Amino acid sequence: MAGSTPASAIASQPLGKATASVSPWAEAWRRFKRHRLAYWSLWVLALLALAVLLGPLVYKVGINDVDFKARLAPPSTTHLMGTDDLGRDLLARMLYGGRISLAVGVAAMLMALTVGVVIGAVAGISGGWVDAALMWLTDLFLSLPQLPLLLLLIFLFREALKQMFGLELGIFILIVAVIGGFRWMPVARLVRAQFFSLREKEFVEAARALGASVPRQVVRHILPNSLGPVIVAGTIDVAAAIIAESTLSFLGLGFPPDIPTWGRILYDSRDFMDIAMHWALFPGLAIFITVLTINFIGDGLRDALDPRRVL
Repeated sequence: MAGSTPASAIASQPLGKATASVSPWAEAWRRFKRHRLAYWSLWVLALLALAVLLGPLVYKVGINDVDFKARLAPPSTTHLMGTDDLGRDLLARMLYGGRISLAVGVAAMLMALTVGVVIGAVAGISGGWVDAALMWLTDLFLSLPQLPLLLLLIFLFREALKQMFGLELGIFILIVAVIGGFRWMPVARLVRAQFFSLREKEFVEAARALGASVPRQVVRHILPNSLGPVIVAGTIDVAAAIIAESTLSFLGLGFPPDIPTWGRILYDSRDFMDIAMHWALFPGLAIFITVLTINFIGDGLRDALDPRRVL
């Protein structure tokens, strides 16, 4: 027939290549890289973490080596960040203290996320009196004055944990438990709201109709789809935990003077700011850069994991 295309010609035409499927996490990473501040903040934070992890292996100066001849020395080729009132090298103490500050932030974040996800998931999937009781508990913790209670708990349990686990590990466990114990409430509310929204979706209804148990619905269907906001909240919790640890150390209730953290170094420098500004400058700058980059990363994750936002 005129104007018609032979079947053999149609069969001989090459078919188009199938479009490669992109996983949701790969798409999120692509969207995250478009957020320039968040992308470069991730690199800055990674370099900072690498420096505090590997720095003491390269810069082999003792954190408690005393040199009274060089006390309060400004930054120089001998002491790149200067020294404190006992002549101890600040760069060595900054590298060592960065490990503790970052470890406290990550550990407290993991604890807050674990407790918050469990409580929020149980409240969101159960409903009824269980939900009311857990939300009442959440509101109770939210209403507590955090800083005075933090100081009281550290004062009550500090010596007991030091005797049980040793000086450094005992204080670390106490600070992580206290900070993480007061950061889970926003996560619990967020997860609960996500569960209320997702448990009525079609894919959950389909899994329920096929006989999936409640734990399977939670683990395989609801929880993975609610992790986006939780990850964003986790980045914010890391920054908040670092600031909280620095605050406790600045108040003299964190780690002892021979175990430096950025907050402890800043606390020790408070009486020498007029004659040794470098002593307070470097730990304050480290805290500022760390918290700022983490907040930028959180902004980038929020935008990347939000399917309604166009990047």
